[in-house]
Amino acid sequence: MTSRGNHRSTRINYKFQNETSEPKGTKPIREASSILEVFILMIVHICKKVLFFDTNLKIAVYLGALFLLSLIADVLTFPKTYFSRSDNIFNQYFVKIGWFWTLFLTVPYVYLTSHTTCCGKRKLIVTAHLMRLLVATGFWYVWVTLFNIVEINYGRCNSRSYNDKVSCLKEGHFWNGFDISGHCFILIYSSLVLIEEARAINGWERIRDYIRDEKYSRSLNDKSPSSNPLKNISKEELETLKTSYEKFTPYVRAFLIAMALLQLLWDVMLVSTILYYHIMVEKFISGIIAIFTWFVTYRVWYTIPYLLPNLPGQGIFKYNMEKVNTTNIPLRKRSIITDSKHFMGMPINKGQDHEDVK
Repeated sequence: MTSRGNHRSTRINYKFQNETSEPKGTKPIREASSILEVFILMIVHICKKVLFFDTNLKIAVYLGALFLLSLIADVLTFPKTYFSRSDNIFNQYFVKIGWFWTLFLTVPYVYLTSHTTCCGKRKLIVTAHLMRLLVATGFWYVWVTLFNIVEINYGRCNSRSYNDKVSCLKEGHFWNGFDISGHCFILIYSSLVLIEEARAINGWERIRDYIRDEKYSRSLNDKSPSSNPLKNISKEELETLKTSYEKFTPYVRAFLIAMALLQLLWDVMLVSTILYYHIMVEKFISGIIAIFTWFVTYRVWYTIPYLLPNLPGQGIFKYNMEKVNTTNIPLRKRSIITDSKHFMGMPINKGQDHEDVK
């Protein structure tokens, strides 16, 4: 009896020691989102759908409209509308100074996103990101100037008494020249620039999780291998990133919404220009030039490694990764992969996904 009692006591002591061993910690989970934040994220999600519509398909639509719709407009007369008037408010205060509005939104947006992803490194912010807008402005100025030169040098007044455009128009006559559509150029080029620059928002919501998890790992002095893209940045850079992200995120979202609205306006005004202004050749050539300029910069130049400037979203850490290719995955499983962990690009709070850390 004594032996059995001692054995039972030993087993009880063993279990007790196991249950009261060193406690395990768990990674902190995402803070609960407020109703306002969820509402804003819904709007951001819709704006991303508008901006990130398949770019190749969008360009095909642009070219098709510039050719076919313009050709029809040259033959038929479309009913006059408010947009057919050159003095409509959108043409006077937006299209005619279209590049100003494009820069008005993209410059602060690029600065805020790059300041965050570059952890406040000013040289990198300017040379790797703001430089793109300077390059785009240079191309805009060169092409618009060239369009004017072509129209002036290869045109003539309907009155033989005048040989220059200024005098011809001043006296109430008409100048007949090859007028490459500056409006079509600026509307298409600005739309493509807005779309490309907005891509910095892709993966933006994940940065909060990366910051939280990295700060937690460093608080435990955890040296184990990690897939967190912030693992190699310094303590000072991590603090700068945290401060910038929390401070700038509301403004980044606001500018993204404004950029989506401006891009929609540019598309509406492009249709108006196609229907009511210029001839097909003048519009089609300007569209080709706009698309060519976009392709050379954003699809060729900025993708070359070690050559500045960089693509939008690139910084001292990677957060703007491409989506997993799900082409060969069955539709049912594909929906599970893409929808189970995210809602509108934002990770869902799932405490069970966080592994215990000893």
